[in-house]
Amino acid sequence: MKRSLTALLIAIVALCAAPLANAQMRWGATAGVNVNSMKFKQDLFGVSNGVGESLGVRGEMMFPGIGFGLELGLMYQQQGATLHLADAPNIIWSSQGYGNERVYLHNISIPFNLKFKWTRMQGLEDYVAPFVFGGPVIQIQAGHSKCDALKFSGGDVELCAGLGFEVLKRWQIAASYTWGMTYVLKTAQLDDVSARNRTWDVRVTYFF
Repeated sequence: MKRSLTALLIAIVALCAAPLANAQMRWGATAGVNVNSMKFKQDLFGVSNGVGESLGVRGEMMFPGIGFGLELGLMYQQQGATLHLADAPNIIWSSQGYGNERVYLHNISIPFNLKFKWTRMQGLEDYVAPFVFGGPVIQIQAGHSKCDALKFSGGDVELCAGLGFEVLKRWQIAASYTWGMTYVLKTAQLDDVSARNRTWDVRVTYFF
């Protein structure tokens, strides 16, 4: 019985290791722009979208023959929004001189995506290949704008989903939407008023 179980475990490991050994890993440079908002737990004031940018490296490991793969990256990403603190119904912020506060977040972004690329299209995939992807994103706050009315979390966890297409097996153009799963900031005087990111993103990647 023990020998049979051991043989089965070895077979499973071998089956899992074989695609991994044949996987094709490549790296590229990526850049993009994003439109970001912040969803507060309580709607005490208005929030306007902010435009930011991203720049970094992205890796792609595809398993040949099945179209599935993994995508990861390491990027600098700026996100932000404008908080209309003076519009709050109480005067907690307007009495302290706060008005329309533009908030910037400077993040180190680390995405981990599961990816599916259509690779069996009668040779058309050599020219254009659509793909979809999704997964978690870990963000570490490397810096932020100064605003004493706010407390910053130091980082957050987000969930991303997107689609795109690959051109000539080198260029990839992708669009995605990201939901913040944990808060990025909260108000200093009202602990229950915290915000999570909501981000539209468009990026271009060139793989070497």
